[in-house]
Amino acid sequence: MADYEDIRRRLGESGQDHLLRWWSELDEAQQAHLLSQLAHVDLELIRRLWTQAAEAGTKAQVQWERLEPAPVRRLAQSFEEWEQEQEEAEIGEAALRAGQLAVLLVAGGQGTRLGHPGPKGTFPIGPISQRTLFQIHAEKVLALSRRYEVPIPLCIMTSPENDGPTRDFFQVHNGFGLDPAQIHFFVQGTMPAVDAATGKLLLADKHCLALSPNGHGGVVEALVQSGLADYLEGRGIRQVFYFQVDNPLVKVADPLFLGQHLQAGAEMSLKVLPKASPEERLGVVVRQGGILRVIEYSDLPPELASKRRPEGELELWAGSIAIHVFDLSFLKRLAEASSLPYHFARKVVPFVDEAGNLVRPEQANAIKFERFVFDALPLARKALIVETDRRQEFEPLKNAEGENSPATVRQALSDLYAEWLRSAGVHVPRRPDGSSLHAIEVSPLFALDAEELRAKVEDLEEVSGPLLLQ
Repeated sequence: MADYEDIRRRLGESGQDHLLRWWSELDEAQQAHLLSQLAHVDLELIRRLWTQAAEAGTKAQVQWERLEPAPVRRLAQSFEEWEQEQEEAEIGEAALRAGQLAVLLVAGGQGTRLGHPGPKGTFPIGPISQRTLFQIHAEKVLALSRRYEVPIPLCIMTSPENDGPTRDFFQVHNGFGLDPAQIHFFVQGTMPAVDAATGKLLLADKHCLALSPNGHGGVVEALVQSGLADYLEGRGIRQVFYFQVDNPLVKVADPLFLGQHLQAGAEMSLKVLPKASPEERLGVVVRQGGILRVIEYSDLPPELASKRRPEGELELWAGSIAIHVFDLSFLKRLAEASSLPYHFARKVVPFVDEAGNLVRPEQANAIKFERFVFDALPLARKALIVETDRRQEFEPLKNAEGENSPATVRQALSDLYAEWLRSAGVHVPRRPDGSSLHAIEVSPLFALDAEELRAKVEDLEEVSGPLLLQ
């Protein structure tokens, strides 16, 4: 057990001694739990972050100066550019065959907003089969491992809330065919919430701090602190392909993207696409004073977000979609220096009040602190930004209805597979808006891409109803 007297002294010096108010009421297990949590809290960091948040709340809106579009490698438009992409894809494939890439899946979220019990990755999203997000991603890694004859590691970052259920889900489904030695779970870190007005840490219960995940940027330190980064490095891994669980369209371990990253000598690469509107909730990649960075959509002033070029395209158009390639050595360097900054957000956080009652506020009462992985961009010695096609690679699952909902994601998957079939000469009926009339699903274990599918549907002439290829 952590040293009670030492923690009590540190809490007193920091003005946080209220956290031990009910110590005498706790049983031995509860006392041990509370001390363990408190022992891992950097009280000076919390004080500094709360002070910064309080000061930011009194300042005028940030004025973005010297803001300009970031240099982006656009989609190939000429034969010469297409030839270059073929060469880069070959470089990426060689790295995959050499076993130099690991896949990192960020999957700490719950399916609460979808009305789904359990981790978001367990949500059934296949247009016909109801394959879950986890199954789709895992089967892509399995198919890639077979294609390149190398066991590609699948590293899954969970949260304290969903770690156990996620591990159980993979175990029940036998890792979706992956060798157990390929799958590596590690847990995201947490940060305590503080009262917005006073900076005092909040208790979720008399023996428990109000904690929340420390943001997707927490992946950097968690990867290193878990020992997984050293393990991967020892296995010959040099690059890490990063993506998030809610987007089933991702071209996992895309050899072209990997080859572009390697050819450029980049430490970090990211995919972007043109924002559908100024209001779309995507961070924007920009260059400011010669430095590349991603500005969170909520931080960009509306007048800049909506500014357009003469031809009509948004001036700051490059929306980041959380698909990256990192050099593993770069991630280790970031973790050692604890380089990523913290952001803060005002949230509603239930807490135990001075009388020992659980209070559920109706308005934001607390500040949560988190890190964003895209803040690594300005810290990279060299970075590459590459455009991708929304129809081929981006339709995240976020809402129960409307945009980015199960309905739109399943349609996007069907539309993608329909295009694969059309490229193979198969007639696929469309609706007036161009979307596929029928639900279509292609298992990654049947075909990973249009080229692989083409060789397997030579006898198929037309899609006349729902189609599942597996």
